[in-house]
Amino acid sequence: MSTFTIREQLIEIVNKLFVYTDSREWQKIQEEIFGHKVLFDMSSLGAGEPAEKTSADICAMWDAGFKGIDAIHHQSGNFLVTATENTATVFCYAIASHYKAAATQGKTREFVGSYDINLSLTGYGWRITAFKYTVKYTSGNISLE
Repeated sequence: MSTFTIREQLIEIVNKLFVYTDSREWQKIQEEIFGHKVLFDMSSLGAGEPAEKTSADICAMWDAGFKGIDAIHHQSGNFLVTATENTATVFCYAIASHYKAAATQGKTREFVGSYDINLSLTGYGWRITAFKYTVKYTSGNISLE
């Protein structure tokens, strides 16, 4: 049995999402973080309309999108958590930095924004069922060329 409070468990899931993404541990994200299906919304970055996607589809998309990038780093904070017995929402700010050594127009790009994340309690613990990223601004060499 976990000694973490529900709030701590929920923030831990969100932190693991970012840490596992940074280390490209796609299998762990599928097994420990996402529900099988996720309402996925990164439309603020021009990634199409919100849609239900499988965890495998999201991880494959991220894996392809991070090809050629040498380092990824997410930093999150300002967590606002609301939870009932079986559902929860987590809002947080986050900064994502990407580094590409071979880039000639600047080696980094940065995305600053917020996440709205819905979670459900399953037989395997808390899992993300909806994920929305809202970009506030970007800086650096956005194309990393």
